[in-house]
Amino acid sequence: MVKFSANLGFLWADLPLPEAIRAAKRAGFDAVECHWPYDVDPAEVRAALQETGLPMLGLNTVLGDPAAGEFGLTALVDRAEDALAAIDQAITYAAKTGTSNIHVMAGKAAGIEAEAAFITALKTGCDRAQAYGLTLLIEPINDHDVPGYFLTTPDQAAAIIDQVGAPNLAMMFDCYHVARMGLDVIAELDKHLPRIGHIQFAGVPNRGRPDQGTLNYKVVFQHLRQRGYNAPLGAEYRPQGETEASLAWMQTLV
Repeated sequence: MVKFSANLGFLWADLPLPEAIRAAKRAGFDAVECHWPYDVDPAEVRAALQETGLPMLGLNTVLGDPAAGEFGLTALVDRAEDALAAIDQAITYAAKTGTSNIHVMAGKAAGIEAEAAFITALKTGCDRAQAYGLTLLIEPINDHDVPGYFLTTPDQAAAIIDQVGAPNLAMMFDCYHVARMGLDVIAELDKHLPRIGHIQFAGVPNRGRPDQGTLNYKVVFQHLRQRGYNAPLGAEYRPQGETEASLAWMQTLV
């Protein structure tokens, strides 16, 4: 049986986070995840999670200054202190809410110095997260949606993970981003599955419902099941209307 996690950054985004958690439970999701929950009292989030019995699988480190074009801080050579502060903020919130993973956003950067900054911050962050039993995730993001993002392919993420060498660092593999980079999703999954800590999905190329677009998720989900992968898969798509009206795929793609 395929399990699904609702990414509340996109699904039920019109609701306060605690109410979105409850809506995900009513819709039949097995877990939830979010983007940037920091304006919400963590006690309210934890209460909603306990009430519904849903685990919170992940949250993101902050973007930085979006008005200045920032999309994460961790690979920015001149923002090392801010990058660690963002990781600490995420660890604190995750610990208070019982969230298991933190997506550490690399940011827009390039080159050897950016890679060194990213690796250094991840090593420190992993050490700090380890004390709370938390896993840090890094996610390749396609360069169509976010031009200039430091981390764009699973191969690059795997190399970073190997260089950091921390047991609590893994890859967040978004099938949408991988496909948008022109890569074979199933081949990339097979290649990197041992390093993957979470999998997400959305329709390709428009990031809409997963039952629309060019990537056949019925095949992807079946392949993952055959490989023995049974963790919840993260639905991170834009519903383009009421979320409830977009959920037929939960029956048709499994």
